Amino acid sequence: MGIFASSKERVTTGLVLVAAVLVIGLINNFFLMWLFLGVVYILAFKEAMKLFDIQNKTLIYYAVALWFIAAIYPYSDDLFVLAGVAYASAVAFNRSLTWKNFLPFIYPTAGMLFILTMYQEYGVVSILWLLVVVAMTDIGAYAVGKSIGKTPFSETSPNKTIEGVLGGVAAATLAGMFVGLSIVDLGVSLIISFMVAVSSIFGDLFESSLKRNAGVKDSGDILPGHGGVLDRIDGYLFGAIVMLVLLRGLV
Repeated sequence: MGIFASSKERVTTGLVLVAAVLVIGLINNFFLMWLFLGVVYILAFKEAMKLFDIQNKTLIYYAVALWFIAAIYPYSDDLFVLAGVAYASAVAFNRSLTWKNFLPFIYPTAGMLFILTMYQEYGVVSILWLLVVVAMTDIGAYAVGKSIGKTPFSETSPNKTIEGVLGGVAAATLAGMFVGLSIVDLGVSLIISFMVAVSSIFGDLFESSLKRNAGVKDSGDILPGHGGVLDRIDGYLFGAIVMLVLLRGLV
């Protein structure tokens, strides 16, 4: 049996997701991309509410409204900051409000808004770049970790090994570097691919810490073999923020 033989269901679901993303990417239409990311966002938002143990169901309507605004506002990532200012104002006005309810508007909202903004500013190739880096980080870490991994990386995620993490980052940096060349030069592509790969590792760790605190194995069960939506996009939520910030700063 090979390394991935025991993960047939996981691989099948993964291939279906990749195919869906490729089709949407080839069509390359803003409304379709916004709609697809919006569905992912709302599902992830609902899962985050459970992980944060938030019972206020009306927050979903605010999340939907925020995403509709993102469709017409040119700088979607700014909406995260504006939402923070608005909620801080509400907390100052109404002492019965708690900051806990704002947590889903930080995670996963910020990452999803940055993904949409990156598509708006740098096109579908930037999304492909992000997908390649995060996916290769995950695949490389799994393959190398299963093959030669021995040294634990973090107590938050006991299955991760230092060897696996290094292997994943190396594979993602190399693969991402070639994709990034269509947007930036070699040096910048290398730096961004490396930083996004590292950030995706910690994006995965962050979601793992939320699940440990909530006492659950997966964020949900909507994706066979993968768990919930957050289980699939955790690395992208951190990686997108790092990639967009570095693209703006280095290009």
